[in-house]
Amino acid sequence: METFRFQPGETPVLLSIPHVGTLIPPDIAATMTEHGLAQPDVDRHLDRLYHFAPALGIGFLTALCSRYVVDLNRDPNGLVAQPGLDPTELCPLTSFDRAPIYRPGHEPDRTEIERRVGAYWRPYHDQLHSELRALRDRFGVAVLFDAHSVRSRVPRFFDGTLPDFNLGTGDGSSAAQPLVARLMNVLSASERYSAALNGRMRGGYIIRSYGKPDENIHAIQLELTQSTYMDEDAPYRFRPDLAAEVKPGLERLMSAVVEWSWQKATGRRRAAYL
Repeated sequence: METFRFQPGETPVLLSIPHVGTLIPPDIAATMTEHGLAQPDVDRHLDRLYHFAPALGIGFLTALCSRYVVDLNRDPNGLVAQPGLDPTELCPLTSFDRAPIYRPGHEPDRTEIERRVGAYWRPYHDQLHSELRALRDRFGVAVLFDAHSVRSRVPRFFDGTLPDFNLGTGDGSSAAQPLVARLMNVLSASERYSAALNGRMRGGYIIRSYGKPDENIHAIQLELTQSTYMDEDAPYRFRPDLAAEVKPGLERLMSAVVEWSWQKATGRRRAAYL
């Protein structure tokens, strides 16, 4: 079963979208509640929203399977990235609204969780790891942009309403400060959208694991509120009118990432690929 899609790019930047998938294998779907099958917590339509990325030369890695099958942004050893939150599990048992995902007695056991890690979690991370190393070896630097979206209000995780753009760098550990400052300058220039850095969303397992600035691999997570581009309630429609407003800001943000990565790329390697 194909678990992800990957399109290589022509720059040192890789865009990862780990929570956009909606596929649920039939054997797993048979164990789920109607609420679980509705998948209210998927980062829907992000691949459509970021469709401009390949034109900027950015590589593109997207998950096909639902985060309810296995969460690609969770530690397979069960460690929590952001202490103090009430996180969902590696194989989530409840939705963000604490509704059960599985029918009673059908929750995945340890054996099933390990099977899902091998079948669905590991292939994505193998591709992510190998591509970031290849980019760093090819250009002298690699930048991972991990794209997410979330409802603007999720009481389980935070009080009140989130800012529109939530940039996370693992409290400053996953990316160089000059890159982060440049991106915040882009976001701060907007009069329409609000932004925060390492606020209530500071970054999950992926950026904390792969972001290694001392090894010239930088990782940034963006949590975009879904109210900026889609309906947050079922049937979770993509809103072209809203998307048309937010896309220019996303393009400026991604262009800034590419520009910074080229500035840090080894001159000889950069010239070879321009």
